[in-house]
Amino acid sequence: MHRTGRGRRAVAALAGLALACSLLAACSGSSGPGDTVKAFLDGWRNGNLSKVGFVTAAGGRISAEDVYARLQGLSGDLAKSSVLLSQQGEAKETGDIASAPIKVDWTLPGGSAWSYQSTVRLTKANSDGWRVVWEPALVHSELTDGDRLELRRKAADRADLLGPDGKPLVTKRAVVVVGIRPDQVEDQAKLFKELGTTLKTVKVDLDTDDLATRVRNSKPDAFVDVVTLRQADFAKVSAKLNALGGTLFHDEQRELAPTRPFARATIGTVDEATREDLDANPDTMAQGDQVGHGGLQQRYDAQLRGTPGQAVVIARKTPDDKIEDSQLYSIEPVAGKPIKITLDTRTQNAADVAVAAEKQPSALVAIRISDSSVLAVANGPDGGGVDTALSGQVPPGSTFKMVSTLGLLDKKAVTLDGVVACPKTRKVAGREFKNSHDMVLGSVPFRTDFAKSCNTAFVELSSKLGADGLKDATTKLGIGAEWDLGTAAFSGKLSPADSPTELAAATFGQGATAVSPLAMAGATAAVARGQFKQPRLILDPAPSKPAPDGPKLAATSTDPLHTLMREVVTKGTGDDLQDVPGGDVYGKTGTAEFADKSEETHAWFVGWQDDVAFAVMVQRGGAGAEAAVPIVKRFLTELNR
Repeated sequence: MHRTGRGRRAVAALAGLALACSLLAACSGSSGPGDTVKAFLDGWRNGNLSKVGFVTAAGGRISAEDVYARLQGLSGDLAKSSVLLSQQGEAKETGDIASAPIKVDWTLPGGSAWSYQSTVRLTKANSDGWRVVWEPALVHSELTDGDRLELRRKAADRADLLGPDGKPLVTKRAVVVVGIRPDQVEDQAKLFKELGTTLKTVKVDLDTDDLATRVRNSKPDAFVDVVTLRQADFAKVSAKLNALGGTLFHDEQRELAPTRPFARATIGTVDEATREDLDANPDTMAQGDQVGHGGLQQRYDAQLRGTPGQAVVIARKTPDDKIEDSQLYSIEPVAGKPIKITLDTRTQNAADVAVAAEKQPSALVAIRISDSSVLAVANGPDGGGVDTALSGQVPPGSTFKMVSTLGLLDKKAVTLDGVVACPKTRKVAGREFKNSHDMVLGSVPFRTDFAKSCNTAFVELSSKLGADGLKDATTKLGIGAEWDLGTAAFSGKLSPADSPTELAAATFGQGATAVSPLAMAGATAAVARGQFKQPRLILDPAPSKPAPDGPKLAATSTDPLHTLMREVVTKGTGDDLQDVPGGDVYGKTGTAEFADKSEETHAWFVGWQDDVAFAVMVQRGGAGAEAAVPIVKRFLTELNR
């Protein structure tokens, strides 16, 4: 086809325009507004709007970089959230203007979704192609300049920890937060000394170094926490604290057990989320959340804490420079679900009182014999720290003679009145075993050996018991089995008893055997009951794999064993328990060596009264009669008030 010079120039001009349009953002929508909308949504999502041209609602030009900055500013707390953007139908054109519906799908922290529709307006007036009209309403129809989308957390109500009767054990209780205001303190050293002295009267030790550091790093008019006291404790010291210059007080509520020591190592505490909590759970925790730390509160924290809600709001500055919220979307919180446990308030309080008077670390577990419910778990002297009562791993000492005697009776290798000599020492394969305090009984009935806790008599009987007999008795009492209480617990580990000396040691609770107070309380309850039933602590949610019940124990073994354990109290090492209130007490003392070439020993006592079986262990307490028996006496006296 023949082209004139004018035609060639026209073709060249069109080619130049096409090239220019390929380079100019304003021409990105020249083929239609829908293409420009797609380019805008892609750019919003990936953070690059350079392929899109923009104009303000007033008709002025605005750069892509400025638009993206404003998008981020309006998005506020959602700026880093995942967003899905999609066109919802064709753009509608009316002359030089067009509009297109879009859908905005935000993924909020925690995974919930917020969806709504918006509209993109476009224009090609005074332009070679379609440009997006920038306006805050594009992000959300109710937004204006200076607004921000922000998230408001709605905390869920933390559930209570319930007792077996369904009544709260741990629930919101009134407290007073004692604090100081630095700029009102005249003499810091004097104030700290007086605070420490006053708080010690309610058994609170003040860390003055930590307090001094926090005061130094605080603003002059800040409220610096000193301690949180229950209302009852605050009432005892309120007059003295009020008289100290610079002290302030806030009334609050906290999730607390009935008393401060109440099974604290087992239950745990509820405190404000730490930095470690927040870093580990960025999507489910926020500063100020109440979080379980330690014990059941931590293990079941997600269930107890529930699911927080959240609201998306428009945060808008008012003329007086305050922020007002206008809610756009809300997810209501879901309250936590309680857990129900077996602890009995009266029994637990008695246990806490009993161990509090012992200076050495100690542990006490009490179990209801009839249904194997754990009634008390106490760790002394202050209730906190490591939960030795449930998870300690220590040698049982002579309390294990209860187990080996069951094996001997099952094998008919001993009778109550059969003579078993109790010399000062006895050798097995070159190793010498001795009695506590170098005791010598001579040739006496076995019932005397048991009541007085003669080690050398059991060393003599170990060959008759055998490793198989010891293992059989241990298994029947549940020691070393797979237990599921719904929380960490140690059921025990039996020595292999694979040599004459190890068998001899294991027969009276030494060697490689290790137990927890819970394991021994469970075994004692089994002896009293006549059958092992795994101890129960969590009722709801019930553990999925509790250990099965053991076989019925032979009455021909348990009846004489009961007689022996009663005589420990009436004629033997536990005679200080003869006159405690309540019914007859049955039991066995224990003194456990735990380190080679050391004279230090753990003190034990296991036993029962009426329907309550118990085990007490005192670390480095010496003889069972000297340290463990007094705790049992305090426990039973308090329990039977």
